[in-house]
Parts: sequence; structure tokens; C-alpha cells
Amino acid sequence: MADTPPVDSGAAEFDPLRPKLMRVAYRMLGSVADAEDMVQEAFIRWMRADRVEVREPEAFLRRTVTRLCLDQLKSARRQRETYIGPWHPDPVLEEEEDDEVTLPLMLALERLSPLQRAAFLLHDVFGLGYAEVAATIRRDPAACRKLASRARAQIREARPRFQVGKQHGLAIAEAFFAASRSGDMKALAAMLAADVSAHADGGGKRPAAMQPIVGFDAVMKAQKSLVAHFRKNGSTLLRATVINGLPGFISREADGELQTTALEIESGKIAAIYVMRNPDKLRHLH
Repeated sequence: MADTPPVDSGAAEFDPLRPKLMRVAYRMLGSVADAEDMVQEAFIRWMRADRVEVREPEAFLRRTVTRLCLDQLKSARRQRETYIGPWHPDPVLEEEEDDEVTLPLMLALERLSPLQRAAFLLHDVFGLGYAEVAATIRRDPAACRKLASRARAQIREARPRFQVGKQHGLAIAEAFFAASRSGDMKALAAMLAADVSAHADGGGKRPAAMQPIVGFDAVMKAQKSLVAHFRKNGSTLLRATVINGLPGFISREADGELQTTALEIESGKIAAIYVMRNPDKLRHLH
């Protein structure tokens, strides 16, 4: 029997794969902290494994992380049933390589069963064949094909339909910040689509709308009410950036906390506004 490889070699093999494993875990869970926990647990299992017998470390670790995430999703779903207000995934910045997995798609993934989510992500996003998907989630390839197909049908409307150039999108984000904070309602109105919606996640930790605000008039009314608050208390733009595949910005609000705003843009107009205010989900940005 071959000797177990030294500890240093295990870490050396694992570390280059950590970013890929984090992408899988985060797409599965929508939480940076939980994704880090799953990847760390995979590392512990990797170091305990008989690594001489592992022919494909990346496949082995991806399977391990996915299975850990499937278990984690069961408890995460129970937690989200008691979550205060709308639940959004943690904001992740500048993931241009995963342009397709935008914030609206991440929210749509929440409607899927854990197995549908895994099959869709592994096949459609990460490009694995159904044989590998089957080996990962312990279902036969035909079942995995059905799981991915059903997932695809459920989230079709959340897939990006319009490509926005990064610099153009960031320019819109900066203009939105300026208009919304200064109270330039005419400029703001010119940016919004007729069916625009606004969504905020405060998690019960900071004030936020408990339901999405839908429609041009309703969003404009909400923005107008915020202007007085911004004028009195201030709001500082830290930087415009890509947030979960969407143009947006990070700001520091009057209470000293960070806030992210991501904008879904269609045909040059803002179709949806996603605001993250829950400090627990912003901690990793510090």
C-alpha cells in the first residue's frame, strides 16, 4: 500500500482550487460565510483522505463541496423561513467571469429544490457533463438531465437578456447615486423603466422595505421620501463596482454602515434596484 502523502503536499494541491470551490459553494448557498465554512470542511476532509487513491483532486473536492452544500441547504431553508423581510444573497464584487450568474438569477435559484439547483449549476454554469453531475449528487444521469431541465424552465426569465458594457453600467450606477442622493427627480425619472422594482434586504437589523416596491410611480415616491433623509444625514459613495454581475455601488450611510446597491439594466433603463443593508451580509466587504 502506498504511503499517505505529506500534509504540505495536500495543502499545495488544495490551495489553487480554493477559488473554484468557493464559486461552487457560494452559488449553491448565496452566503459568503457559509461557503467559506463548506470549503474549509472540504479541506479538512481532503487532508484526512487517502489522497494517493484520488486520481482527480478537483473532481473529488467539487463533489465534496457540493454534497456539503446540499446538506447545508436544508438548514438554510429553515432559517430563511423565519428571515425578516426579503432575503438576498450576500453581495460579491467583480465576478465578471460569472457574468451569467447575476443577482436576479441567484434569487431565482432560491425557488429550486437543492438537487435542481446543484444539477443546474454544475451542468449549465460550470459546464460539467451529466455523468459527472450524477456522480456528484448521487443520481443517475437521466435524472440529472431532468433536474437541470426543470430548473432551466423555472428560471428562464431570470437569465440575462441584455448585455450592458461594464463602463456604461458603472456610469449609470454613479448617475443613479448622484440623482437619488441630491434629489434630482427629473434625472432619476429619466433612468427608470416603466416597470421598475426596488428590493431591499435589511434582515431586521436595519430599516428596509418589507416587500418589493413595484412600478415607476411607487419607486419614484419611495425615492422622493428618501431624499430628505439623505440630505439630512448624508450618504457617501465609496466606489462604483460590479455586484453579483450587475453594475452598482458601495456607499457608507449615515449610521456608519456599508450598503450595496445593484442595478439591473434593460435597454438602457434601470429595471430593478437591489439594496443590501443587512450588516451581517456586508461584513466581508470591510
